[in-house]
Amino acid sequence: MNRAARLTVAALCAAAGALAIAMIVSGAATPRIIPGLPDQGMFTRWMLPISKLTVDVSGVLTVGLLAAAATFLPSDKGLLGEAAQTYVRAASWTALAWAAGAAGALVFGASDTFGQPVGEILDGTMLTSYASQTSQGVALTLVVLFAVAIALFSRGAITAGAAAGLLVFSLVTLLPPPLTGHSASSPNHGLAITSVAFHVLFLALWVGGLGVLCVHGLRGQSHLGVAADRFSRMALWCFIGVGVSGVAGTAARLESVGALFTSAYGLLLVAKTVAFFVLGFMGWRHRARTLPRLTSGKPNAFLQLALGEVLLMAVTIGLAVTLSRTPPPPVDVPLDRAFQLLGYLVPPPVTLGNLLTLWWFDLFFATLAAVLTGLYGAGVVRLLRRGDRWPWGRTASWLIGIVIMVLTTQSGVARYGPVLFSVHMTEHMILAMLVPIFLVLGAPVTLALRALKPAVRRGDRGPREWLTVILHSRVVKFYTHPAIATAIFVASMFALYFTPLFSSAMKEHIGHLAMMVHFLLSGCLFFWVIIGVDPAPNKLPHFGRLLLLMVTMPFHAFFGIAVMSMGTVLAADYYDQLGRTWGASSLADQSTGGAIAWAFGEIPTLIVLLALGVQWWRADDRTARRADRRADAIAAKTGGTGNAELDAYNDYLAELNKRDAAAGQ
Repeated sequence: MNRAARLTVAALCAAAGALAIAMIVSGAATPRIIPGLPDQGMFTRWMLPISKLTVDVSGVLTVGLLAAAATFLPSDKGLLGEAAQTYVRAASWTALAWAAGAAGALVFGASDTFGQPVGEILDGTMLTSYASQTSQGVALTLVVLFAVAIALFSRGAITAGAAAGLLVFSLVTLLPPPLTGHSASSPNHGLAITSVAFHVLFLALWVGGLGVLCVHGLRGQSHLGVAADRFSRMALWCFIGVGVSGVAGTAARLESVGALFTSAYGLLLVAKTVAFFVLGFMGWRHRARTLPRLTSGKPNAFLQLALGEVLLMAVTIGLAVTLSRTPPPPVDVPLDRAFQLLGYLVPPPVTLGNLLTLWWFDLFFATLAAVLTGLYGAGVVRLLRRGDRWPWGRTASWLIGIVIMVLTTQSGVARYGPVLFSVHMTEHMILAMLVPIFLVLGAPVTLALRALKPAVRRGDRGPREWLTVILHSRVVKFYTHPAIATAIFVASMFALYFTPLFSSAMKEHIGHLAMMVHFLLSGCLFFWVIIGVDPAPNKLPHFGRLLLLMVTMPFHAFFGIAVMSMGTVLAADYYDQLGRTWGASSLADQSTGGAIAWAFGEIPTLIVLLALGVQWWRADDRTARRADRRADAIAAKTGGTGNAELDAYNDYLAELNKRDAAAGQ
């Protein structure tokens, strides 16, 4: 057995050992059995967490293998190197293990839910019911299907783009099970769901990346220094993401700090926190001491510390699996259906003061705003330090867009949005038709292309090269086609509100979040085509942009009129459950929302017309100046004016003068 295999076995043993100890200490292995109630048996009690451990470990390894192939190791003009292709093929096997673990968790989960031994589950229809009618069963079924797809597609992936696509797919596959666990039943389920999603994604990249990096070093492969440096940069952000999401998740599940030390769930969180800070210290040691020694040609300096870090990460995964099987301390919550749907009681009657004061923290959009602001600011600072100029108007436009997005998603507008259709429609209009205008005018892609440095190795892909590849990809070219961008911007609005999709999205935090993100992205896509400063595969002439704007905006007015004239309430089954006792009726409020959609388009249209007019004038001015420079250059060479028509006319006048002079003689 080689060193890489020994490391893998040691990490698996560490994870399994931590799982066993945590289950015994927390009491999950020996629960109290009440006579007369169904009991799934000892076999299910142990095999369910073991199968979930298999799901977590194999999923993390799949992510790590694909991340190493796509981003850590250098590529050659988009083609994966030999080691990277080996890791992609290995990801196909870990993905199969991922699917097998999810299938096992599906069987044992059904046994645990129905309180029946595994044999009874397999003989009856309970497994089918669990897989199709429960949230955890549906989540595990999706993992089985997605993991099998990853395994199949990984067999033939030889490009960095294919590996990156599989990496994104594997990260998506990680999300269904944790999003339907304790986080979905938390009182503040919006914060809990978002935090657990961030936590899982950052942790998988961090743990999986380091594990594969250690295997790479033990196998004696080349480019260890390059891969370690790239991983170290990513690990810093993963450390921050894991820490922030962990704090947010704890705040969403526990009522007080004291619960950390008075419950099994809290003690497991404390153990995970200790492991987290130890891992952070090890990461700091890597950046401060081992990376410079690794660059000088001493690979053992990296491995000595990294191997211990991998084992500690495996222990942390074992604790996390036990934590998922341990219920949080009970929290006193109102027996109110609105509280179950919203995560808070129905607020008081809507007023301007309440909209300005009753803020509601949304972790996703708060993180998005912080990241977008930080990245944009870092790009501007880099240009200024280099001595380059960046228009202050673009920076101001970007910041205005971020501020409007924060006010829309964090203020009382966000609290009243799920309660009143009129406020929800205001959110929709702002995120789809106002925020994107200012973000697009900020020219973030142009800033990134100017601020990012090219890859050190010729033919390799760094952030700048990846951005260029994405801009020139067929996917971006398809979606930025004016017809496609307009269809998404307009048709998705009708498809959402005039189908049961709107009701389903409002009932779940993930659905509501996806709806808000879609509004923002569809608006950015459309206005990128209309007034985008950044380079795009499809560029319309200015008259074509103006015509497209004039053709599109009436559809929003038509949508608003259609909503105003409806005699039935959209998503009535959702709004009726809220039990709102103040304000206008749901139908009257819906009519107000339609009026907002009808009237709101005037403001964005005016802003876009002003921006388009300025861009058109500047484009004509640049064209005229280029023509003047070209004419001056021609004139310098030929002695003429440089303007062919003017020169011909001058020659004609000169010829007439000659004829007149000849006639006078």
